[in-house]
Amino acid sequence: MIPPLPSHYRAMALTRRGDPVLRAIDLALAPPGPGELLLRVARCGVCRTDLHLVDGELKLSQWPRVPGHEAVGTVVAAGAGCRRFAPSARVGVPWLHATCGACDWCHRQRENLCEDAHFTGWTVDGGYAQYLRARERFCFALPERYSDDEAAPLLCAGLIGWRALAMAPEARTLGLYGFGAAGHLVAQVALQQGRSVYAFTRPGDEAAQAHARELGVHWAGGSDDKPPSPTDGALLFAPVGDLVPIALAHSQPGSTIVCAGIHMSDIPRMPYALLWRERCVRSVANLTRRDGEEFFAWSASHPLVIRTEVFALADANEAIARLRSGQVTGAAVLDCR
Repeated sequence: MIPPLPSHYRAMALTRRGDPVLRAIDLALAPPGPGELLLRVARCGVCRTDLHLVDGELKLSQWPRVPGHEAVGTVVAAGAGCRRFAPSARVGVPWLHATCGACDWCHRQRENLCEDAHFTGWTVDGGYAQYLRARERFCFALPERYSDDEAAPLLCAGLIGWRALAMAPEARTLGLYGFGAAGHLVAQVALQQGRSVYAFTRPGDEAAQAHARELGVHWAGGSDDKPPSPTDGALLFAPVGDLVPIALAHSQPGSTIVCAGIHMSDIPRMPYALLWRERCVRSVANLTRRDGEEFFAWSASHPLVIRTEVFALADANEAIARLRSGQVTGAAVLDCR
C-alpha cells in the first residue's frame, strides 16, 4: 500500500543565478498532470552534465532548479491517461523529459534533435529530490537484475555510452577517453561485442586504470600515453577539446571519433593531416526512447558490473566536488530516500 503523500518534499537545488552551491529547499508536492507520473525517488545518479549545470556551462532560465537526470523511483500517483506503469512499479527517468512530437525531427524518429525538447534536471526539475514528476511516455522499465544503486547510472552514462558506441560500429579496436561512469559501462558492452578496448584516463590516475584492467580492457594508460597500436574508433567522455587531436593522432584511417558530452571545451587548431584519409569527428546529442528500449533489453540479458559510490541527498555538493576532481571511481549516486 502506498502511504499518504506529504504536502512538501526536500530537494537539493540551485537557488539563484551565479550561486554554484546546491542548497536544501522544501517544495510543494503537486499532483501529476495528464500523462505524468509522480515518483518517490530512491536513487539519482550524479552525472557530469550536472557538473556543467552547477558550473554555469549550461545556462538556466529559471530558479530554483533541481538537477538530476538518472532517477530511479517508484510510482506513487499517476495522471490522466497513464497506462504503462502500475502503482509501486519501479521506473527510470532519463535526461530526455519530453519532445514536441510534431516537428520533422520527431517524425523522423530523431527526437533527440527536437528543438522544443525539455530535459530532466535542466529545463524541468530533476531527481536530486525525494519526489519527481516525469512524463510517462519518456520513462523506462528497468532490468530487475540491477539494484537501484546500479540502475541509476544506466539512465544516462549507460544510455549515452550505448548511443556513442553505435556511432562507431566498425571500430574493432576502440579507444575510450575518460573512464568514469560512462566509460566503465560502455567498455563492458564493447568487450562483450568482441571489440578490443583501450582506456585513456587522466594522466596518473592509477585507480581508474586499475579499474579498467579489472573489467578486462586490453590496455589502460593516461591520455598522454601512446597506446600499443592505433585505434579505429574512439569515444570521448571527458569534456576536454584537447583530446580530439590526440584521439585522431592515435587513430587509423577511416576512424570515427565520437564526442559524447553535452559540453566540451574548445577543440584547438590542428593540422588537416590528422583528419585526412576519411577520419571523422562527430558528436552525440541527447538520446531517443529507442536507445533506451534497445539498451535496457540488451543489459537485461548481458551482465554489467556497475561500480557506484553512494552519497546522502544532503551531501550532493560533496558528490559534485568529488566528480569534478576525478575522485569518483565508477559512478556517484545519491540516496534520496
